[in-house]
Amino acid sequence: MVGIKNIIFDLGGVIIDLEREQSVKRFIEIGVSDAETLLDPYEQKGIFLELENGSLTFPQFCDKLRAHTGKNISEEAISHAWKGFIMDVPAYKLEYLLELRKKYKLYLLSNTNPVIMDWARTPQFTPAGRPITDYFDKIYASYEIGITKPDPAIFEYMIRDAGLDPSESLFVDDGKRNVEVGEEFGFLTYQPFNKEDWRKPVQAILDQSKSTK
Repeated sequence: MVGIKNIIFDLGGVIIDLEREQSVKRFIEIGVSDAETLLDPYEQKGIFLELENGSLTFPQFCDKLRAHTGKNISEEAISHAWKGFIMDVPAYKLEYLLELRKKYKLYLLSNTNPVIMDWARTPQFTPAGRPITDYFDKIYASYEIGITKPDPAIFEYMIRDAGLDPSESLFVDDGKRNVEVGEEFGFLTYQPFNKEDWRKPVQAILDQSKSTK
């Protein structure tokens, strides 16, 4: 095993504890009756996917959602519904990320949208008043790149842009297909479940890497 130099984390379900049902409920309440079908923990559907892959800006998404529902829904109500996904951002995970940054390069690779990331990039992301950019060397957000996981092209983009050697990198993601694609590129991987405290298994992989390099 080659020594690990880089760790790539997913956002939702790994750094942020997700509550999909809360977001679905909020979208249904504002008139999106098929929210259960359109919203997915790993990769969205329809216009929700178009927001996450960058095909639509947020204002364009809002216009299409109004047309889809036939209701004059405000941007504020739509933002509130999206943020229903966010259950918690556990401080212990963020503290661990800061410790990891002392020894490793840390990257975020996330299927996400401007609503979530605009919030995450503000001090409101954490009670400590630190934006998400304080925890990572670089953020790769699907809507900014124009590709969503598990498309191999988003991995290729990150590898090229960051100059990563997958054999020296650990990829942590809660999506089974995402992890499978990561393994195809040669990443070491760990697949936590939503809300898991993954510090011990991740640390075990890092320690194993040190002892066998």
